[in-house]
Amino acid sequence: MAFRKEKDHSDKYLSGLKKSKKSFGDRIHSLSDHFRGVDDELLEEIMVILLESDVGIHTAQKIVDLFSERSKEIKNYDSMEDYFIAILKDFYNEDPSDIIHYNTEGPTVFLMVGVNGSGKTTTAAKLMQMYKDVEFNVAVAAADTFRAGAVDQIEEWANRIGVPCIKGKPNQDPSSVLVDACRYAKTNNIDILICDTAGRLQNKSNLMKELSKMNRVVAREIEGAPQEVWLVLDATTGQNGISQAKIFMEAVNVTGIILTKMDGTAKGGVVLAIRDQLHLPVRFLGLGEKPEDLCPFELDNYLMGITKGMDQNAE
Repeated sequence: MAFRKEKDHSDKYLSGLKKSKKSFGDRIHSLSDHFRGVDDELLEEIMVILLESDVGIHTAQKIVDLFSERSKEIKNYDSMEDYFIAILKDFYNEDPSDIIHYNTEGPTVFLMVGVNGSGKTTTAAKLMQMYKDVEFNVAVAAADTFRAGAVDQIEEWANRIGVPCIKGKPNQDPSSVLVDACRYAKTNNIDILICDTAGRLQNKSNLMKELSKMNRVVAREIEGAPQEVWLVLDATTGQNGISQAKIFMEAVNVTGIILTKMDGTAKGGVVLAIRDQLHLPVRFLGLGEKPEDLCPFELDNYLMGITKGMDQNAE
């Protein structure tokens, strides 16, 4: 079983990354106005652009160092811009092993983690719709039993999309909800089980215990589960989101990042920072509010979206 990337998402990327393109791509392009070759002044300007795009100081320095290594080969602005995009692509270092893992025998379990307010529950709903649209049997587990209204929210989404929702009572042990959900998935031929979990960070030790227990009970019910643990980060929080990620990574084996609200921020460079600092692949980008605006991460479309856009000279 595998997710089929049948759609062309390039238009979604171009429209969803419009703010990032204005702050990042347009500023890189403006360097052509006074391009005299790659010198310290140009490298400093590129560093500033990277920092203001939320790449982070250490990641930005690595990119600038890579860029300067072959600077003598760059004779004009056009080759400089193309080379810069190539540097970013090499820097992300897409790995064939970064594919999403699916269970070949039985349900595939996706554990969704992230702080409250990151867009985790809404993202879970968008994933339900996405997988249902490609004809997978989908179910959702409402395991965020501590946040007021969280179960109702995910249940309402499930009803609207037309997928079963396995829920517990308020303040019920979330791991017991996941046990019920796994058993439901096995007996009802569910392909994809999406598990919406609590996002509390106030007490780190409790969070770790809770997530570790969830992992154990899911693994006990379904061999190899959870196949994926996706950390949902709000792209508008930038480097703060990376700090959050490190806490979750101490608690659970995160396998990928979902970045929400990418259309709402001009700081699209956070994708590069995540790859460099967390060594994790970005799985999906939230490029708008509609279900179809959650797109599988595509490196070429991302780089085109933040650099050149539809028209380099467009407003």
